[in-house]
Amino acid sequence: MLKLLYAASEAAPFVKTGGLGDVAGSLPKELKQQGIDVRVVLPKYSLIAEKYRKQMKHIYSGTIKIAWREKYLGIDTLEYNGITFYFIDNEDYFKRDDYHGYYGYDDDAERFSFFSRAILEMLPVIKFYPDVINLNDWHTSLVSVYLKLNYSDNSHYSKIKTVYTIHNLKYQGIFPRYMLTDVLGLDDNYFINGDFEFYNNINFMKAGIIYADAVTTVSNTYAQEIQTPYFGEQLDGILRTRKNDLTGIVNGIDYTEYDPKTDPYLTANYDISNALEKKIENKVALQKRLGLPIERKTPIISFVSRLVEAKGLDLLIRILDELLQYENVQFVLLGTGDQKYEDWFHGLQWRFPKKVSVTTTFDNKLAHQIYAASSLFLMPSRYEPCGIGQMVALRYGALPIVHAVGGLRDTIEPYDSYVNTGNGFTFNNYNAHELLYSIKRSLEKGSDIILRRRILENAMKSDYSWSSSAKQYKEIYSKLASK
Repeated sequence: MLKLLYAASEAAPFVKTGGLGDVAGSLPKELKQQGIDVRVVLPKYSLIAEKYRKQMKHIYSGTIKIAWREKYLGIDTLEYNGITFYFIDNEDYFKRDDYHGYYGYDDDAERFSFFSRAILEMLPVIKFYPDVINLNDWHTSLVSVYLKLNYSDNSHYSKIKTVYTIHNLKYQGIFPRYMLTDVLGLDDNYFINGDFEFYNNINFMKAGIIYADAVTTVSNTYAQEIQTPYFGEQLDGILRTRKNDLTGIVNGIDYTEYDPKTDPYLTANYDISNALEKKIENKVALQKRLGLPIERKTPIISFVSRLVEAKGLDLLIRILDELLQYENVQFVLLGTGDQKYEDWFHGLQWRFPKKVSVTTTFDNKLAHQIYAASSLFLMPSRYEPCGIGQMVALRYGALPIVHAVGGLRDTIEPYDSYVNTGNGFTFNNYNAHELLYSIKRSLEKGSDIILRRRILENAMKSDYSWSSSAKQYKEIYSKLASK
């Protein structure tokens, strides 16, 4: 049986700040279904819910060396949904109770170099030497580096292969040069030879790409885009050198968690046979909860996302006043992020109190209710490695309107009424006028009940469960393990 260790800085339900948490929480379950002995390793953050921390079993206490430092290493374990999780414990690094919680600290380089080294030191403790370690984003990128530079002479480690998955190329782990020796404990020659060098700093992600045996990212289109200067975040050259080892695999979503037929958060559960009628019941319930006028025939357009520039917020700011002034719609937003965006959307709600609801907190239950109540779901992202929101929206019959980029291009096909194909609406150029036109076009088609039913059925028939994607990961793992 193929043995896999899945290493990540977050995984739902224990830790989730974005798409990585969803992926690391759901992909391993499908990989196990496909016959892989998969285990997951995470940092033991103090912000993990107490109900999970109480279930953890402590299995090891010791120390490891990071550069000149000797640091405490604890290992806890917990089985959840049939998957064994390991938690790397060090309170100096992971007991952070402020608003950051997980990332964004001055010592992040030290925290995650410790985590990477601890992953490898953990293997003899748990008596599990995987065939492959799947690393995710910059936080675990050093595992492949340490594995090749420090453990290659150890027979237990020498056959281990690494797959490095890029979830978002923008976040690379860039730190001052001196940290290579002082924090990572590596010779400065690895800066001089270019493995870590990045404009006189060091770059964790760059090294991860260079040292991994295979590289994946989270959609096929994104895999092509990041090899170009526009999307490549100054790593396009390195990625082009690995193009034969680079594979794009579209993420999936957990069809157990996101199932309108059984979702406990919904007022009215539904499936494809009664979605139009039941979505109206959910709309009325949402309107009551949010204090919007009860209007059964008024479409709800929703936006559920982090409030950051990359999500296309500048386009929304340009068109929403005009849209709300001239169209009979309600706009519902859920998300937190940059203060300037939060303030602007609260201002929009003040200007259109009967048409707009803005919630700037994280509320998973409300998110499910918004998907179920919405007619249209906006994702006008400037770039999008994969995106999960549009796939959840499809599952709930909220028709996505997306910028045709990255994973959005791979998952949303524009509706063609002549042949009845497509599951949503797209616009090709990152332009506010094109976004506004797409929204108006979708509202026009949605006003025709026959067309609306056809598009909704196409959307809800779209299959973005993990089954197909997990098979592609398994093929990569198996190929590497056989070398």
